[in-house]
Amino acid sequence: MKRWLISLFLIFSIWISNGWIKSAQALPEPIAQGEKIAKKAFRAADRGDFASAETYWTSLIEKFPENPAVWSNRGSVRIGQYKLTEAIADFDRSIEIAPKYPDAYLNRGIAYEGKKLWDQAILDYNRVLSISPQDPVALNNRGNAKAGQENWLDALEDYQQAAIIAPNFAMARGNASLVQYQIGDHSEAIRNMRNLVRKYPMYSDMRAALAAALWVEGQQGEAESNWVAAVGLDNRYQDLDWIINIRRWPPSMVQALERFLNLN
Repeated sequence: MKRWLISLFLIFSIWISNGWIKSAQALPEPIAQGEKIAKKAFRAADRGDFASAETYWTSLIEKFPENPAVWSNRGSVRIGQYKLTEAIADFDRSIEIAPKYPDAYLNRGIAYEGKKLWDQAILDYNRVLSISPQDPVALNNRGNAKAGQENWLDALEDYQQAAIIAPNFAMARGNASLVQYQIGDHSEAIRNMRNLVRKYPMYSDMRAALAAALWVEGQQGEAESNWVAAVGLDNRYQDLDWIINIRRWPPSMVQALERFLNLN
């Protein structure tokens, strides 16, 4: 089962690319046309055309209304358009059809995060972990929800556990470094940010965070170098409102970035 992750940070969203085919095979309907439509939906989502992807998934729902994957996938593209209430309704339907299908809970948790309904999100991530205890995405996302509650130490524990399970899950390691900075462990946070940037030079989030943290430490040259790379990869890091409300950096990291942007 493949998962494609964006984020409310990069709009968190999950695709179950094989879930459609696996579920559809059990249906008496010919599936060749459905598979073609599903592939079109994934391609549309890959290029950021969530509206077209939603239309494709809606057509599949009309043909195969008892397939839980098509409901979950339409919910995911609705998250991509910030149609969070509609997305939750889709995940509810997917769960109603297949209550042991973990991805719908995971995706619904993402939608609840978008609404800042942290408790509901955590309940859904806990449900995923009850089905699949070693799911690193659920652990990372539960960390995000706990960070939304400013429950920093528990969030850090979830991020670190996700990184242990999936050592190449850079997002979980990056999130852990941001929380380390928030709780005052600046040197360890910067060390981890540097390691991530070294291993993943296109990781814009860590380059932006490293720029902010280094600026506060008085290391202007390295800070500016990382900043140029960060905004070259993703210019949204110049927008503090996006950082606070969509990416949701911890407050100390936001303050560090604000000092950098104001050259303070």
